[in-house]
Amino acid sequence: MTKIGLIKEGKIPIDHRVPVTPFQAKTIQSNFPNVKVVAQSSDIRCFTDDDYRREGIEIVDSLEDCDIIFGVKEVPIDALIPAKTYFFFSHTIKKQEYNRDLLRNVLEKKIRLIDYETLTDSNGNRIIAFGRWAGIVGAYNGIWAFGKRYHLFDIRRAYECFDLLDLKNEFGKIVLPPIRIAVTGGGRVAKGAMEVLHRLNIKKVTPHNFLTGDFDGPVFTQLNSRDYYKKKNGGEFNRQEFHKSPELYEGDFLKYTKITDLLVACAYWDPRAPVLFHREEILNGDFKTNIIADITCDIDGSIPSTKKSCTIEDPIYDYNPGEDTVEPPLTNEANITVMAIDNLPCELPRDASESFGEELINNVLPHLLNEDEEQIIHRATITDDGGLTQDYAYLQGFADGK
Repeated sequence: MTKIGLIKEGKIPIDHRVPVTPFQAKTIQSNFPNVKVVAQSSDIRCFTDDDYRREGIEIVDSLEDCDIIFGVKEVPIDALIPAKTYFFFSHTIKKQEYNRDLLRNVLEKKIRLIDYETLTDSNGNRIIAFGRWAGIVGAYNGIWAFGKRYHLFDIRRAYECFDLLDLKNEFGKIVLPPIRIAVTGGGRVAKGAMEVLHRLNIKKVTPHNFLTGDFDGPVFTQLNSRDYYKKKNGGEFNRQEFHKSPELYEGDFLKYTKITDLLVACAYWDPRAPVLFHREEILNGDFKTNIIADITCDIDGSIPSTKKSCTIEDPIYDYNPGEDTVEPPLTNEANITVMAIDNLPCELPRDASESFGEELINNVLPHLLNEDEEQIIHRATITDDGGLTQDYAYLQGFADGK
């Protein structure tokens, strides 16, 4: 019998999401007769202990006797149980400094760590993620921020709504002038963001028409790498080459900032690639983008105004490009309003959890609990028995403090 435990989230700020819902926990036990699922007692989940009990899931205080432990965010170091298999977003594979001690403790405690972010199919595509929900909430927050900045409408925040269906009740209150919205990226996050824009009946136009057309209502365009990067030597954009050697390219994004009112940034950014624009370029008189919903939330990354992350309670701040400083939100018309929340799916935890749990059951558990013939679990395993696996050996110096 394999025992799976659902951990009580311990990271601050509090995360209300769960890896599987109560009904899904029951489904796991039905689909895999040799598996028992228990949930650690929690008063912060979007689903209560009683919700799990009603589906026949045992509530426990400790997960010490579990074989596999599922969470969402990083597990606090003092809560890690030695020699267990853990699944959570560890935020270590990019050598994130703030999680160096976490990785070191995982190794010391001989934990088998599998990161959701590293679970991919044979083509390298992720098989489980919260990206769609980050896009939905991020785009909605961008529209909310636009309404706040220009005193156009008053809508509830996403976290104040019970679920996505409830959130959609707010859409009818939104009336936008003929603004232009640019969405970067083509993955789950961008698709989630565009779901919101389509629901608001905002017309989608091509990047060319976005730059050249006249519109009597709000429009948006979807920008992929080829639309805002160009080869330094003037050659053709090559997608494979760009992903392999982004340093061969330079940014060509300023043509959009001259006409874009709201930027919804959803594209993954490789630190080797050029930034979208520089602080000095914001100071040019033709920079028009006054609101940036940075869903990627890369601090000091591709967007210079993203100087820090926001919280759900304090979702926006002002960026003063002249001083390169963060200021209180909506204090100066010359500033850029920035929305950069790093845990956006938490605003709709019930929907996000249900979607994530479906992918976990369908795309991950069959490989975890049966033969891992496609090596999906193998490729995603970062640490095992006190050491880094071959694919993640590059983290050794980072873990050692070098």
